[in-house]
Amino acid sequence: MTRRRRHLSADERAIWETIARQTKPLGPRPGAKPGAKPGGGPKTVAEKESSKTEPFPRQTPISPFKLGEQVDHSHSDDLIPGLGQRMRTAPVRMDSRSFDRLKRGKLKPEARIDLHGMTQAQAHPALIGFILRSQAEGKRLVLVITGKGRVRDEEPPLPVRQGILRHNVPQWLAMAPVGQHVLQVTQAHIRHGGEGAYYVYLRRAR
Repeated sequence: MTRRRRHLSADERAIWETIARQTKPLGPRPGAKPGAKPGGGPKTVAEKESSKTEPFPRQTPISPFKLGEQVDHSHSDDLIPGLGQRMRTAPVRMDSRSFDRLKRGKLKPEARIDLHGMTQAQAHPALIGFILRSQAEGKRLVLVITGKGRVRDEEPPLPVRQGILRHNVPQWLAMAPVGQHVLQVTQAHIRHGGEGAYYVYLRRAR
């Protein structure tokens, strides 16, 4: 069955023409000549000048940079001071004379544990067990070897501290269940490992 073509009434045609005059085409009609207005008429001078400009402004290239390179970390308002600074400013809880001898490498550790090469999951329980056993056996000075940390082949996108164990061990020693048994933690003398090891001075067993 063929549908009869419906013709617009006079009112409908008037509404359509009003809307058509207020509507801007999205682009030129198919087959339109280059430079022709979407409506079919010639372009004005202003339209010709605007058509010569680029559709988007040119972006200035950004010079290579490293995240955080402009930050000055020398001030005391850093959220996390460096490990060396924290060790130097830590309060001395043991006898000052013994501490001085300890710093000069004059005291010999009674036991040692080497965490170098372990993962955090392996090193943490090994350290806890070692400290608890040493304290129960009446030992006062023990040595914890962490290593300085492996230098990364590629720099990560965000700054990270080198030597995860070296930075985590002091925190583990301050926490339960061994924190109550630890009197002092300080960097070892060069003869006992230097930056890659810690002296851990334990409280007397009760």
